[in-house]
Amino acid sequence: MAKLNTTESAPKQKKELLKNLSWINEFSDVQGDINEQKGTVGAEDFGALFEQAQKDSGIQEGAVIDGKVVAVGTDDVTVDIGFKCEGFVPLYEFKDATGTAKVAVGDILSVYVERLEIEHGKIHLSKDRADIIKAWDEISAACDQDQLVEGIVIAKVKGGLAVDIGVKAFLPGSQLDTKAVKNLDKFIGQRMKFKILKFNKKRGNIVLSRKAVVAQERELQRAETLSQMQEGMVVAGTVKNITEYGAFIDLGGMDGLLHITDMSWGRIKHPSELFNVGDEVKVKILKYDREKERVSLGLKQVSPNPWDEAEYKFPVGKIVKGKVVSLKDYGAFIELDDGVEGLIHVSEMSWTERVKNPSKYVKVGDAVECKVLEVDTRNKRISLGMKQLQDNPWDALEMKFPVGAIVEECEIKSITDFGMFVDVGMGIDGLIHVSDLSWNKKVANPAEKYKKGDKVRAVVLGIDKQAEKFSLGIKQLERDPWENIKSRYRVGQSVEGAVTKIADFGAFMELEEGIEGLIYVSELSEQRVEKPSDVVKLGEKVRAEILSIEPKDRRISLSIKQLGRSEERANYETYMGDRNKKTSMGDLLGEKLKGALKKDE
Repeated sequence: MAKLNTTESAPKQKKELLKNLSWINEFSDVQGDINEQKGTVGAEDFGALFEQAQKDSGIQEGAVIDGKVVAVGTDDVTVDIGFKCEGFVPLYEFKDATGTAKVAVGDILSVYVERLEIEHGKIHLSKDRADIIKAWDEISAACDQDQLVEGIVIAKVKGGLAVDIGVKAFLPGSQLDTKAVKNLDKFIGQRMKFKILKFNKKRGNIVLSRKAVVAQERELQRAETLSQMQEGMVVAGTVKNITEYGAFIDLGGMDGLLHITDMSWGRIKHPSELFNVGDEVKVKILKYDREKERVSLGLKQVSPNPWDEAEYKFPVGKIVKGKVVSLKDYGAFIELDDGVEGLIHVSEMSWTERVKNPSKYVKVGDAVECKVLEVDTRNKRISLGMKQLQDNPWDALEMKFPVGAIVEECEIKSITDFGMFVDVGMGIDGLIHVSDLSWNKKVANPAEKYKKGDKVRAVVLGIDKQAEKFSLGIKQLERDPWENIKSRYRVGQSVEGAVTKIADFGAFMELEEGIEGLIYVSELSEQRVEKPSDVVKLGEKVRAEILSIEPKDRRISLSIKQLGRSEERANYETYMGDRNKKTSMGDLLGEKLKGALKKDE
């Protein structure tokens, strides 16, 4: 760098400066030297010299000129633009997507003169703005003709991405795709096509849209897809979205719904068990509504239905193995094959125990062995059994306790309103129904007379192996009093007993313990009776006549009214009998004579 000579005169120095500008390398250094020139060249003179040099070189703010890189600093790149006063370009304008500055000493490039700081001897340059201005005509033409431009995403910036299309342009995040994009980083380094949304030549900024390009490409792809689509076709697609009820598959510009029920022949709880967004799948077009442009897809239909061979693969009686995939209150579902499940009902888990919860026997994931009981391929049902792999204790029970046999000391295990369950051994419980506790007494609640743990004797009444029911009775240990009821009572017989129950239709009277007769309301009195309680009272002893006896129906009809009539008739007959015994022939003649005399009078 040339230095000012303090021994020379100012006019001579000025002439030398105007003749040759090589003395300027960095204006800051020159200004420092000038400050050292005490009184030789003032600041105003130097400013004038700088302005004159600027005019001579033709450098103006807003101009685009070529320059040579002479130095690369940490923040700026120094460029020689022929002014002998280097300009400075920010280093970040040279950085690529990885953050590496693509510039070296000796590079020739075009720069834009942003600002001349004459007082500080500094020129602010911009490579980006020079590139924009240089490429502006091409970009403007593409915009006017609605043409697409191609570029590379170079960096993530606030609100979107920076794209190099020959110049730096801004791609807003909202214009990246037709759907929301969360991860912008994955696009850095990708070369794509864009549409120019707007540009400002004065400010040198450009706004791009990839969304418009994607929408246009998708529409073209959609039209092609629709033109070729037919029901029954197997097509390739990409999982676009996953919901609880299914997955949406991109078939190429058009989405189809793959419902969860059409994903697998087997059991799945959520589509995410099979798919992830972005997965490539082959699906079958099940239904295509051209008018509404709706497509229903199926994945399981691409492979054979396993139920078509289930009847041959799992015949009735075959012992099979499977995995427990689900538990319900009524049983356990067993996966026998892909897409084929069978049900072990709780009633088929144990011969002797009433299973209320299948989890007592099996758990989800358990490997189990069972027997095929029934196959219904039409309704896709297979009935399985676990207990069938064991000996049936009901076969031995029938041999040990035939109908009519007496079971000694069977323990009461539980008591209900309808009867008692007793343990007869072999893991089998028998039921003594409340109606089989007594011949003569109606038991409202067995717990009034029995308690859990008591041991009782009972008679075997019936065995139903298929329904697994074992019926017992206690009253059958004694003879049924109704069997010989006609030997103790007869129609027309007068009986006496206490009123045990009063109903709207009549009153019940106890003939003996456990034997009751019914007096209908119409048989309570010769008079019309509105309420039976108006004639008889509960606990009152009354007399009545037996109208009918029906042992089979355990029914005896009684009548107080008829008893009165019968007794009246009996009294009359007695009276007439006594009178006939006392009457003689003379008495009859005397009576006749008296009657004749009375007539004459």
